[in-house]
Amino acid sequence: MESRFASLLARYCLDLQPGQTVLIEAEAAALPLLEALQEVVLQCGAYPVVQLFPAAVSRPFFLYGEAWLNQTPAPQMALMEHVDASLRIESALNPLELSEVPPARIAQFRTGWRPYIQKRARKRWCLTLYPTAGYAQQAGMSTAAFRALVERALYLDRADPIAAWNELSAFQAALIERLQKVKEIRIQADGTDLRLRVEGRTWINSDGKRNMPSGEVFTGPLEASAEGEVRFNLPVVVSGQRVEGVRLRFREGRVVEASAQTGEEYLQRMLEADPGARYLGELGIGANFGISRPTGLILYDEKIGGTVHLALGQSYPETGGSNTSSIHWDLILDLRQGGRLLADGEVLQENGQFVGL
Repeated sequence: MESRFASLLARYCLDLQPGQTVLIEAEAAALPLLEALQEVVLQCGAYPVVQLFPAAVSRPFFLYGEAWLNQTPAPQMALMEHVDASLRIESALNPLELSEVPPARIAQFRTGWRPYIQKRARKRWCLTLYPTAGYAQQAGMSTAAFRALVERALYLDRADPIAAWNELSAFQAALIERLQKVKEIRIQADGTDLRLRVEGRTWINSDGKRNMPSGEVFTGPLEASAEGEVRFNLPVVVSGQRVEGVRLRFREGRVVEASAQTGEEYLQRMLEADPGARYLGELGIGANFGISRPTGLILYDEKIGGTVHLALGQSYPETGGSNTSSIHWDLILDLRQGGRLLADGEVLQENGQFVGL
């Protein structure tokens, strides 16, 4: 799997060209993929700069980093300035390693490192995940079964993975053509009835060039438009914190009530990060039917065909969204068992299946 995975990342996601440099961040568990990546990156004529155990995602950093939570070290910033692209490989042996870190410290870091994060976003970048035993355990699967799920999600089980991603890109382009004319999206499910205005906003085709796996279309809803209530039915693990059963009520775009069955302290801390944290920065619709089941991993679950996700906080400027925040937190609603999406009153998706596409 590793050689095909590496080729997909270097040739399709990052589209590396001769003379370019790429920063690759990972942990030791991803060494088999890093070895394959070094080979294919050099074959592309590019140069890999590998950073193992990046401090800013480690437990010691959040517990003892102190002043570094508020500012990016100059060498780290300079490294990002001088590379052409970056690849972050989530590869934790224990996805809950940060569970004891106070949420306030994570919010502090996101604010202090915002210039670095913005600099990364202005260049070619990709985020992916290497299947470790820890992620498999979190998903409630054997390591072998989880690796097989990853292969299917990345289309590495296809004869030509890049051709498969191009096919998905074409499907999503057709979906966007329909959505671009829509003024209002309504989400209905058990405990959920939420209206969002999207007129004048741009829908983005997320076809594997930024996240791998991908398979979604997304936009930034009008900031003051969210009205109603949503109850997210898939759990997520974010920054080592398990959060599930999140319920949000919106009025004029702002979260006015919030609760969670698990991880409510983290939820409330994130909502208090800054004024923009209570507004939506993204509405996304999952379209990757190669991901068959939830895993608890946001990178995967938000792409599941038949799901929708909403992100609290920072908008993506390319969508036309203007919300600013130190957070961007995706929360996921599975519509495959009794939910639907309405576009200007017409059914766009019923029980996880697109209608008319």
